[in-house]
Amino acid sequence: MTDTAIDTENADATGKAVGSDDLIDELRSWLEQNWDPDITVGEWWQRLGLSGWAAPGLPTNAYGRGLGRNDSVRVQNEIAEFGAVAAPGGLGLLLAAPTIATHGTQAQIDLYVREIVTGLKAWCQLLSEPGAGSDMAGLTTRAVKDGDEFAVNGQKVWTSFGHMADLGMLIARTNPEVPKHQGITWFAIDMHQPGVEVRPLREMTGHALFNEVFLSDAKVPVSATIGDLNNGWAVTNTTLMHERSGLGAGGGSASGGLAMPGTIANQLDRRVGDFVSEPTKKRRRGGGGGQAAAFGANSKLLVDLAKGNGATKDPSIRQDLMRLHTMGEIAKYNNLRMKAAKKVGKDLPGMANLSKLAMSDMVRLTRDLSLRIVGPAAMLHAYDDSQRAALDEATGNPFLGMVTGMALWAQAPPIYGGTDQIQRNIVSERVLGLPKEPNDDKTRPFSELPKNA
Repeated sequence: MTDTAIDTENADATGKAVGSDDLIDELRSWLEQNWDPDITVGEWWQRLGLSGWAAPGLPTNAYGRGLGRNDSVRVQNEIAEFGAVAAPGGLGLLLAAPTIATHGTQAQIDLYVREIVTGLKAWCQLLSEPGAGSDMAGLTTRAVKDGDEFAVNGQKVWTSFGHMADLGMLIARTNPEVPKHQGITWFAIDMHQPGVEVRPLREMTGHALFNEVFLSDAKVPVSATIGDLNNGWAVTNTTLMHERSGLGAGGGSASGGLAMPGTIANQLDRRVGDFVSEPTKKRRRGGGGGQAAAFGANSKLLVDLAKGNGATKDPSIRQDLMRLHTMGEIAKYNNLRMKAAKKVGKDLPGMANLSKLAMSDMVRLTRDLSLRIVGPAAMLHAYDDSQRAALDEATGNPFLGMVTGMALWAQAPPIYGGTDQIQRNIVSERVLGLPKEPNDDKTRPFSELPKNA
């Protein structure tokens, strides 16, 4: 079997997994018995999480069902199509849960992963620093052991949803006298403690998704160490692998509702039926989903906008609409290639990085194409509700804000989760075997390295 073949034993020509009807039938039966729009969000997520349907891709000992990525997306799509609220989203489910399931003890899984799949706690990343972004292993945040806990001091930046998080995925330097990759430890840190200050970073979109976080003698118990002491780089690579897969074309998950996990969102005690979005009965099943599906929806919106204002008369716009559609389809088939390889015990090295690069290309094409379609009106953007209402009235186009917001946001995905340049370096060095730029950071103690080296 070649790496370009779809697993014909487990998928048909449309990408639908053969034999997965039993899985979907089981899920539908469970939903019919357990979905109740009149219970609370917390009670619904308790049912969904402890049944294994919230994170079906996790191992069975980590509140999952051990499903492959493609079947996991099918489960998420089916929950949305049924009209039920989706699993608790965010970085907890995307990154923290699979990382802890891989490197944590069973006690840590039962504490942290259980709270993630049931929506009790929301998570953020505390990885990048002002002087350690692309070179994340150059971090200087210190964690010094003091009895049965660590004292943490330093600064993190680009912390998505840090202002909504109960816990953080923290990497800190625990031994500066060894090479930089060897003296890092991965912790689960409580964000609701003295010594943790979160400051929002307002973006040009008008939103404040990212934050900077200042840690001043913040405390982390030894029991919150995930993986071995000073082996946090290996744990971090697991986190980053799941981030790149989730952010890449063909990754992510479907969503059937708008409820947010964690204590700060304060939605767990609300009626779950109030968060239901309209089920998409005609959504095509099969490979893909997530961000690729989101861009598929965007391409449909762009087609409708182009038809509405006559932009489809421009052959270059028609061609780029087809390019965007094609890129989404390729992402879905790459997802199926990965599933087929995993099924026979193989891998496609670098696929997560290539998927991340593909998503960057899709984002940029969507930005440029959408601005060309709406024309001069793309110069206008609203930053709050009153401005949006005025803009909608002035232009008569209620979708303009979506287009301009997406265009302003498009600069971010090629940067976060590892820049495009970093992804290319990883592919060239780790997949193609090309030589690295000469340096001694693998052998020289971190304390002796020049700053940012």
